[in-house]
Amino acid sequence: MSYGYQLSPTVVPDPNFNARADAEVLRKAMKGWGTDEKSIINVLANRSNLQRQEIAVQFKTLYGKDLIKDLKSELSGNFEDLVVAMMTPLPQYYAKELHDAMSGLGTDECVLIEVLCTMSNHEIRVIKHAYQTMYGRSLEDDLIDDTSGSFKRLMVSLCCANRDETFNVDPPAAMEDAKELLRAGELRFGTDESTFNQILVQRNVAQLKQIFAAYENITGHTIEEAIENEFSGDIKKGLLAIVKCVKNRAGFFAEQLYKSMKGLGTDDRRLIRLVVTRSEVDMGEIKEAFRQQYGQTLEDFIADDCSGDYKKCLLALIS
Repeated sequence: MSYGYQLSPTVVPDPNFNARADAEVLRKAMKGWGTDEKSIINVLANRSNLQRQEIAVQFKTLYGKDLIKDLKSELSGNFEDLVVAMMTPLPQYYAKELHDAMSGLGTDECVLIEVLCTMSNHEIRVIKHAYQTMYGRSLEDDLIDDTSGSFKRLMVSLCCANRDETFNVDPPAAMEDAKELLRAGELRFGTDESTFNQILVQRNVAQLKQIFAAYENITGHTIEEAIENEFSGDIKKGLLAIVKCVKNRAGFFAEQLYKSMKGLGTDDRRLIRLVVTRSEVDMGEIKEAFRQQYGQTLEDFIADDCSGDYKKCLLALIS
């Protein structure tokens, strides 16, 4: 969704980019005994995703070798996973994350929510195309097979990528929608999910802000509180994600980062996905939101939670 605020990437294209020189540095870092991880981080963490793709093409042209395969054979563990994620074109990366979230036993709803509840129409269309190309199945079919009930309907609706993306605000219509939500939720026995689905999936971001404000005016409490009370399980998480993204997008991602690291053990796959994908969009905003929400910098949090070259590379991506 386009939120109209200034983007704040921490990874930007290198203005003096030379794909051939970078390919040579990487080759040298991997030749002979041992691997020069520092050089690998220096190059890859300071190039945009598109520039990394160009380096891979140059690498193959110069040495007849696949850069990702070479990197995989030299690196290991979380650092390897992070570097491979950085080297993957973004649409393919998202498609693989969605596919892996649904294949095997159980579904990782967090991934489906994180991607489908936060992306613009265009981004979702590009990801759907990549998914079809990679797996020979449509993303929609897999969502239908793998999710159920009202959560399935929400995911399929989002997958259609039909949100109004104008900035038009219509206060009377917002008031009507707020009343509709109230009638569909708190004023009846059992909740009419389809009304929530329809309004939250289709209206533009500015209009949704207006609707949420109107809802609060009528009821005296936030739309989040209503969703917390009316829904449970995955549909609740999905609807809350949309509301949070509308109200404070950076705050939503800050919370996802926090959840990937807090408590025992780290959800490294989630941490990698968030850092790699947001570093070229709004990581500056997210770091600020993280500090406000948790009273600690994201850098410190990562430094406490990760180690070695993995830690160094993550920090390079967000600084």
